[in-house]
Amino acid sequence: MANHPVLCDTSKLIGRVLLSLLFIIAGWGKLGEYAMTEEFMVSMGLPALLLPLVILVELAGGLSVLLGFFTRFSAILLFLFCLVSAGMVHFVPDDSGEMTSFMKNLSIAGGFLLLACAGAGRFSLDHWIRGK
Repeated sequence: MANHPVLCDTSKLIGRVLLSLLFIIAGWGKLGEYAMTEEFMVSMGLPALLLPLVILVELAGGLSVLLGFFTRFSAILLFLFCLVSAGMVHFVPDDSGEMTSFMKNLSIAGGFLLLACAGAGRFSLDHWIRGK
């Protein structure tokens, strides 16, 4: 793909869309089910005061990656978010469902790490701004 810039940039765009949708939908869902999400967080031993930050990271980070705006920064932020949420919420060795979520979070974190390294590509606001 390195020899085909349009294919590579198109792949980056598709990858950004797929990575970002999960976080945009999750953040939006937490807004719609705020009280229930807050209860869940407290039941996991997490302070309820973190919920606005979680929603902000998911929505703003997701939209940033989707649009390719401050992509590298947002990818690192979401990489860290995935690692923290994997460890704090999903690492339950006795629960195979949670361990599957744990492994998915680690895999998604890997995708964000690659995005941080590769950048958003030409079909992004980052590229458009740099060109001006």
